Amino acid sequence: MKRQLILEDGTIFIGEGFGGERMLSGEVVFNTGMTGYQEILSDPSYCGQIVTLTYPLIGNYGINRDDFESINPAINGLIVKEAADFPSNWRNERSLDDFLKLRNIPGISGIDTRKLTRIIRKYGTLKGIICRIEENPEDVIEKLRSTSLRTDQVKQVSTKTAYPSPGRGRRVVLVDYGMKHGILRELNNRGCDVIVVPYHTTAEEILNLSPDGVMLSNGPGDPKDVPEAISMIQGLLGKVPLFGICLGHQLFALSCGANTEKMKFGHRGSNHPVKDLATGKVALTSQNHGYTVNETSLENTRLEVTHIALNDRTIEGLKHKDYPAFTVQYHPEASPGPEDANGLFEQFLAMIESDKLEGVNK
Repeated sequence: MKRQLILEDGTIFIGEGFGGERMLSGEVVFNTGMTGYQEILSDPSYCGQIVTLTYPLIGNYGINRDDFESINPAINGLIVKEAADFPSNWRNERSLDDFLKLRNIPGISGIDTRKLTRIIRKYGTLKGIICRIEENPEDVIEKLRSTSLRTDQVKQVSTKTAYPSPGRGRRVVLVDYGMKHGILRELNNRGCDVIVVPYHTTAEEILNLSPDGVMLSNGPGDPKDVPEAISMIQGLLGKVPLFGICLGHQLFALSCGANTEKMKFGHRGSNHPVKDLATGKVALTSQNHGYTVNETSLENTRLEVTHIALNDRTIEGLKHKDYPAFTVQYHPEASPGPEDANGLFEQFLAMIESDKLEGVNK
């Protein structure tokens, strides 16, 4: 079953189709991780995107019940060099092809993913579509160029109603902008009493839940498309400790007067080196983002840079100079990826305890 991947710049790749049969367009991006394709497929931060996996063989250990980062994957397509037909792993329950068919997510294999990645690195992310071989490329390209990418991805993937994930420890309100389940798992593993709330929850509604701390989750798209978050974060600053991850990091920066900008092709992979400026320690991190905080825009804010990416010197961490609040651009929960930065969850809980102690001493 032949399929074609068509990019808005006119580039066409012919390959073998697998997975679902829908024709879905989206922003074509690439991820350099060697493993973790199940977590990537189910990461809500990829909402509306078509993901190219640069590792040449994908699907070799199948799909299992435990490694999902969301219940309903929001990815618009998958591009691989080779899709394994016969996975082999003791946890395997179904093949990659079967899973994509089940979720009606289109895939294409047998194309030159190195060439595609080089195009994205040279020209930046491009709109594209996985479609039937019978489709007229000229018509498809014209439609792609005239179609705008969606801007409501956070609304699409955020929970519609608040729900608890009970624990006997400190209460953490987790704002869901497209939360990976790994974040919730790490909080639960530390005994936190977690309440997950929708992206448009107000500061007043959060404070009424009597949180000991608030976490701002990861999520898809441009942070400027989520204006509801700015006033909410501003209403929480100084009243409760904050910890932001990925999109939560960018929203925190915007709420404090900084600016964000789109990157050429973003950071997506599981081996990105990040330096902690306070200790000099370097951690390998899992990342998935297409926007970054503009360093110059921090000059008139009360924010301090705590971490930088060693590959391109972009900002990877911030903290507030006056209030208990810090954020990182990468994923300390990993899933997939190294767990070098997992200790940030302990740092967040320690900040909560310190804030409680200061409150008692006052």
